Amino acid sequence: MALRRIALRDFVIVRALEIDLSSGFTVLTGETGAGKSILIDALQLALGNRADAGAVREGAERLDVSAEFDADPTLAGWLDEGGFEAGEGLLLRRTVDLQGRSRGWINGSPATATQLRELGDHLLDIHGQHAWQSLTRPEAVRGLLDAYAGVRTDALDVAWQSWRQALGTLATARSAQDSLQRERERLQWQIAEVQKLAPGVDEWEELSANHGRASNAQALIDAAGGARAALEDDDQGALVALNRALTLLQDCEHIEPEFKALSEVLASSVAQAADAAHSLHGYLRHTDTDPQHLADLDERMGLWMSLARRYKRTPVELPGLLASWQAELKALDAQSDLEGLERAEQAAQQVYMKEAKALGKARKQAAPKLAQAVTQAMQGLGMQGGRFDVALQPLAQPGRAGLEEVAFLVAGHPGSTPRPIGKVASGGELSRVALAIAVTTSELGTAQTLIFDEVDAGVGGAVAETVGRLMQQLGRDRQVLAVTHLPQVAACADQHLLVAKRPAPADGAGGPRTESGVTALDTETRTREIARMLGGERSSATSLAHAREMLDRQSVGAA
Repeated sequence: MALRRIALRDFVIVRALEIDLSSGFTVLTGETGAGKSILIDALQLALGNRADAGAVREGAERLDVSAEFDADPTLAGWLDEGGFEAGEGLLLRRTVDLQGRSRGWINGSPATATQLRELGDHLLDIHGQHAWQSLTRPEAVRGLLDAYAGVRTDALDVAWQSWRQALGTLATARSAQDSLQRERERLQWQIAEVQKLAPGVDEWEELSANHGRASNAQALIDAAGGARAALEDDDQGALVALNRALTLLQDCEHIEPEFKALSEVLASSVAQAADAAHSLHGYLRHTDTDPQHLADLDERMGLWMSLARRYKRTPVELPGLLASWQAELKALDAQSDLEGLERAEQAAQQVYMKEAKALGKARKQAAPKLAQAVTQAMQGLGMQGGRFDVALQPLAQPGRAGLEEVAFLVAGHPGSTPRPIGKVASGGELSRVALAIAVTTSELGTAQTLIFDEVDAGVGGAVAETVGRLMQQLGRDRQVLAVTHLPQVAACADQHLLVAKRPAPADGAGGPRTESGVTALDTETRTREIARMLGGERSSATSLAHAREMLDRQSVGAA
């Protein structure tokens, strides 16, 4: 999945630029300040790096960068999950305005900077000119070894967080035992008091309804009796009148058909009235005034109201209040269970230790292999007899990243003792060690595009040629882009791009300006550029001849 094309507009000193890239090994060369690394910066911006309004070209309102890659079927699931279309290519685009506001897109759909960065991790690896500086940071060193070992630390991180949380809970519980005990006693007393009442969830509504009926029992009996009499009175009752009307209509149905429908209505009314009268009889048989029952209800409701006033709640809230106190007491009991918390902490520690020991074992197995691979790469980079070691030192206390500290040690000369890489005095040695590590570990990633931004700084001569051949070798399997000042590296490339400043077209604002442009070189212009890199601004016949010889030698070697 190679990088096909980079397009820039109004980025730093670039007004408008489009670069088509090919597979294999591509170099970008040019004078210092021409803008070679600007292209790498623009590419990183397209892949989610922090937006900076200062990168907008002077006189422009916003910058616009985009990078187009070959499609990768393995990313189809990621794209689908993020709501992005998977097409024949993969287009990432980013804009930044003068206020620093940025917008991003993936295949034309809006994307966040986080999504661009996440996708960028799958697309390319960038090794910068100060890559050696990261080799002095423990987390970067550890990450390189873990990547070489093919292990992930996600499970260890989760186990570490769980253990730390269990430790924190245990420590809090130990320091708060006195206050927890007082709170438990308060809750236990309140719960016991309310539990004496044993308030049911719907009891208050039922009590209120029953009390209303009991306190109005005689009025209800009188109403039921009066209603029954109104329905069943022998002379004036409603049932007698309804039955009389029904009989009169039924007797004439054979004469007037409309009476039949009316008779049905009246028959239904008679039935409903009879049912009501029957129900009233039942109600009157089972209903009576009961002063004792009313007194019991008064007493029960009084208890409810007394507790409600004491805890400043409405009576209907008492069951919920009791449940919340019981839940709080349960939580306090859990916090007071020091033995249980200690068991939980020990269990979390065991999970962490299991993960940490497995990770440590993998690191110990990978460390000598990585050391051997980097040592071998150093031999061709002018450090014959030099040695690279990966040291694992046990930590005094377990840490988030495991039980050991990882350090890179290097000996630049035969017989010398490997020392921490940050204490190696020579900048050239640092650059070469970093390059050896970069070449060794670059084969680990899944990204099909590798970018080396002046990682060859501080080397020259035969070593520079070796660097070029290493990158050329990498370019056989993956796309490699390198920003370089070394003619020996440039001569090894399959594609050569020249970055140069040129006068910018007049835009009516300010004085003369310059902009950066990129040109793909053919054989002749490439010869002149390599001659310039060899001999300075003015190419001599000797430097041109030397440039042709270098290119011929590399073409023969490649063949």
